[in-house]
Amino acid sequence: MSEQTKYIFVTGGVTSSLGKGIVSASLAKLLQARGHSVTIQKLDPYINIDPGTLNPYEHGECFVTDDGAETDLDLGHYERFLNVRTSQANNITTGRIYQNVINRERKGDYLGRTVQVIPHITDEIKRCVKLLGKNGSYDFVITEIGGTVGDIESLPYLEAVRQMKWELGINALSIHLTLVPYLAAAGELKTKPTQHSVKQLLEMGVQPDILVCRTEHPLTDEIRLKVARFCNVSMENVIESIDAETIYDVPNLMADEKLDVAVLKKMNVPYEGEADLSSWNDFIWKLKSPTDLVSIGLIGKYIELKDSYKSIAEAFIHAGAENGVKVNLDWIHSESITEENVAKKLSHLDGVLVAPGFGGRGIEGKIQAIKYVREKEIPFLGICLGMQCAVIEYARNVLGLEDAHSTEMNHNTSHPVIDIMEHQKSITNKGGTMRLGSYPCHLEKDSLALASYRTEDIDERHRHRYEFNNDFKSLFEANGMRMTGVNPESKLVEIIELPSHPWFVGVQFHPEYKSTVEQPHPLFIGFVEAALASRNVEAKSEELVDF
Repeated sequence: MSEQTKYIFVTGGVTSSLGKGIVSASLAKLLQARGHSVTIQKLDPYINIDPGTLNPYEHGECFVTDDGAETDLDLGHYERFLNVRTSQANNITTGRIYQNVINRERKGDYLGRTVQVIPHITDEIKRCVKLLGKNGSYDFVITEIGGTVGDIESLPYLEAVRQMKWELGINALSIHLTLVPYLAAAGELKTKPTQHSVKQLLEMGVQPDILVCRTEHPLTDEIRLKVARFCNVSMENVIESIDAETIYDVPNLMADEKLDVAVLKKMNVPYEGEADLSSWNDFIWKLKSPTDLVSIGLIGKYIELKDSYKSIAEAFIHAGAENGVKVNLDWIHSESITEENVAKKLSHLDGVLVAPGFGGRGIEGKIQAIKYVREKEIPFLGICLGMQCAVIEYARNVLGLEDAHSTEMNHNTSHPVIDIMEHQKSITNKGGTMRLGSYPCHLEKDSLALASYRTEDIDERHRHRYEFNNDFKSLFEANGMRMTGVNPESKLVEIIELPSHPWFVGVQFHPEYKSTVEQPHPLFIGFVEAALASRNVEAKSEELVDF
């Protein structure tokens, strides 16, 4: 292949939530499986600088990269599919585009000229797109454009796509994901929404090279021909994207439709044979052939929108497949848990994960849940705020510090076992100011963490302002809680464990961000394994009683 990086743009039409991110990740996986180096970026049309200050109800979880970028959750899909780390350059928002241009204008870079959408905003968009392909870093850069064609917010991005297609010729390609709905009353698929969506795209000067059509029913040759004729694409470039059992089936479905072949043909890249998805299909086989089942409670305060915990849910899928079990997640709202009903809500579970979050809403429910699983010896994993809640619970109910709390929730607590980091105290801006990105951690010997990771030195991604208060460290350690993971430079506590418990681990970082199909996260593997062992012990115990 030539040194010239190829650029692929993925747009969406008719409606949102058609799965541009999954289609983009699946195409990238197919190209990667043919030996090409690939990365994916997301262009988001909202004016926020990044999703860091967005409520999860607005946009789902905020995914964090190694370099500390707070990004769209689609970057999680990219990493999980490709096993390639993303960065700040992989997620660009309208806010960042305009901020960069305005900063340059303030410095006088435009030499007194009027700053306009064209060429200044579109030039900045193109610069950000090309940044990933600089110096031939990748063979292919796939750029997913957020929103739906026709949205006013997306217009500058589509203009930038038009210009790049004109400038790069065969080295730029456009894929449009659209909907072919099935009308039950008529008993047939309808192509008109797709035709109108492509017409809108054409009005902006972008002719899609390939159409990917989301559908509930298979596309007939007649439907494909009709779409091809009215949308100016060849019939072989009308790709069916039928509803799948799991998102992890989509690369195989796209391979069956020869999406990768269509792309390589259009971009004049030599190809032969099929994409090698053998390792991917090993995972699919394990995913679909479980030999056992475990039920794990996921306790959080954004349960109504499951995308708020997308990476956690996917990490359980990876760890379940690795353990040969199906993980059944029981989504439990932390505000619904009380001392009176906690046993009813949790007693049937094989394990409990208390999720991350911010603020005091639902905090007492999380603490009640942790007290229950600690006393009943149910395997537990606490992430970020979940770990902090475990510390608060232990301080109150084991150490006897009745008003122990985090200063995030109670500034006046006399026992601030969780406190804001010193360097955070003078920070007033909210965006991008937390402890973000990858930091090292040293693991203690004879710990559950070390047994899971199998190495003493790790690095994990963070997103928080509050930490375990080391003023209380000796008191906790003297009363049975171990600090088994510590940052070697700052001495901040990263992992807590209870040796008296079968499997009780709290982590200040976010292990879910690093779990991928090829490399399921070791902590999730260990947790699922412990939940399975807990269930089996209980089952054997019941069998003995019955006997």
